[in-house]
Amino acid sequence: MPSQPNSSQKPAESPDNFTAILWILFSVVTSSAMTIGVRDISVELGSSMIVFLRASVSTMLIVIALLLFAKLRKQLKFSKPWLHLLRGTLIAFSTQLGFYSISNLPLSTVTVLFFLAPIWATLLAIPIHGEKVGPRRIAAIAVGFIGAIIILRPGFGVLHPAMLTAIGSSVLFALALNMSRGLARADGALSTYFSSVVITAIVMLPFALPVFETPSTTRAWIAGAVIVVAGAARGYADIEAYRLGEAGILAPITYLRLVFIAGAAYFMYAEIPDMPTIIGAAIIISATLYIAQRETKLRRERLKSK
Repeated sequence: MPSQPNSSQKPAESPDNFTAILWILFSVVTSSAMTIGVRDISVELGSSMIVFLRASVSTMLIVIALLLFAKLRKQLKFSKPWLHLLRGTLIAFSTQLGFYSISNLPLSTVTVLFFLAPIWATLLAIPIHGEKVGPRRIAAIAVGFIGAIIILRPGFGVLHPAMLTAIGSSVLFALALNMSRGLARADGALSTYFSSVVITAIVMLPFALPVFETPSTTRAWIAGAVIVVAGAARGYADIEAYRLGEAGILAPITYLRLVFIAGAAYFMYAEIPDMPTIIGAAIIISATLYIAQRETKLRRERLKSK
């Protein structure tokens, strides 16, 4: 999740791309593991229950760490509570829609549809932040949506509801990116992540209670543990990566997720991406890479002009 640094730390005035690349590689591995864990445990639990268990267990673990380490408690700061609340709510529903999609779609397909988030974020920045987006980025956005249409194939086959929830998840995630701009700079990575898991647990509780159950097999418990640990590690790694590095450099690395997840899906579930998914993936990835490179170029030009 692209964010900004802790106010107790010095903001990253000049990029530290090497460290950021290490963080984003860690994010790629952990997010891939979380996706596989969600697919595995979905055999026993519904998506609402998975989201609630992940958020509540993560909250409990963080609270224990805060009680044990005074240094962590000093890092907590919530200078913009309403922004934390809004961001946490968006992430809660984005995660719910995303986990539902992972449970019901081929993993390669759902991963590619999640890659629409940067495109949505660029588009939503226009009304939210009043940003000016030039014709080249508008063209890249349009190309990205063409890639999504190729994957969805409207009118040429059965449109699974999970495809729409995957797109909905990417839209909400993009809103969270835009509306939380500067939040981690003000309050820090720990506060930003902690508020999101607490709010997610609270928001998802009413949805989880009617279907409340716990894993019944050892494999499901292991998958649940992977989801909690990998999800927490990925969330923190994303914040640190985008705090330190430039999006144009980090974006190509994030697409390694598709390689890892497609490989795991083939060996674990015998899933093979179909041709529309492969073509759509190539188009979406090309569009988002262009947007990321363009953002980096414009950022450097702004810094030079100061």
